Amino acid sequence: MASLALPEFPWNALAPAKERAASHPEGICDLSVGTPVDPTPDFIRDALGEASDAHAYPQVIGTLEVREAILEWGRGRRMVDVGLAGVIPTIGSKEAVAWIPLLLGLGPGDAVLVPEVAYPTYDIGARLAGATPIPVDPRDPASWPDARLVFVNSPGNPDGSVLTLEQLRAIREWARARGAIVVSDECYAALGWEGPAADEVPSLLDARVCDSDPSGLIVLYSLSKQSNLAGYRAALAYGDPALIAQIVEARKHAGLMVPAPVQHAMALALVDGAHVAEQKERYRRRRERLLAAIEAAGLRNDGNSVAGLYLWLSHPRISDSWELVDAFAGLGILVAPGDFYGEAAKGRVRMALTATDERIASAAERIEAAGPLFG
Repeated sequence: MASLALPEFPWNALAPAKERAASHPEGICDLSVGTPVDPTPDFIRDALGEASDAHAYPQVIGTLEVREAILEWGRGRRMVDVGLAGVIPTIGSKEAVAWIPLLLGLGPGDAVLVPEVAYPTYDIGARLAGATPIPVDPRDPASWPDARLVFVNSPGNPDGSVLTLEQLRAIREWARARGAIVVSDECYAALGWEGPAADEVPSLLDARVCDSDPSGLIVLYSLSKQSNLAGYRAALAYGDPALIAQIVEARKHAGLMVPAPVQHAMALALVDGAHVAEQKERYRRRRERLLAAIEAAGLRNDGNSVAGLYLWLSHPRISDSWELVDAFAGLGILVAPGDFYGEAAKGRVRMALTATDERIASAAERIEAAGPLFG
């Protein structure tokens, strides 16, 4: 049996840098992966326990409780009302990204457009379906080739960029003219920092973008970042009821079900804004501390990096991502090379905000002290 023609998992290549960083006398500051480190809020953990008598199989489509909570969350983001038939819980957003092209019937001969600077799973999702991934500039749909499906990521991983209402509307109009599907991964939408994004990160399903018509559109969202639920695998899909119905039927055959206790915990987390604001403030403090350090060291955070969990760094005299990775590793700091995120991302590194306050402070102090290393 032939194996899938998938690229090597990129983080395998980071092992030597991780080993070097771990040898630092003050220990490693691992800022390479966006894995939450802060506690899951008590009320969410309590909710998980309340629903732990889960003797029956969970529903693929989700409980009424969690679907109503998803709709309430959508109203809070100005998203068009898609009704109960237009929302489902998913087993994390990465699972949804990876399998949606296949579940929607794409296959060999179909093109899937992915952002030219992007999380690798958009490319992998196309490949798993046998389709062809094509990197494109998400801000220039006029330059795109025809395709059956487009992945959008705003706020972007790794670069923290945010698409405006006008840019999202241009994407929607491009797709509508061609009968293409748009899947927008908005899992960092609660973490806007600068400019208009500080107040609101626009959604593809904002009524001002889609004219209150969700046809052909799906938004993905995750509670991993906003609620520290990465270990729960708690996420959702929200969009065109016809497309969601197709996804649900395929998921029923595959047994892709979110555990019932997680669905209950999700429902409570989605409608509580206080814990989200508290977590955002933690990340804000960490981001500001790291920004001060990288500026002092002559590094630059991309001017479009205004949201999300990462800094998108470059240096005016270092054009090789791996050279920057190695310089950071020498300080005991692990970051991810831009090479992981596409040809257009080379020369940069991604630095995550997901470390404890103590590790963030340690990393910042090391960067400031080693300014000449980057000079």
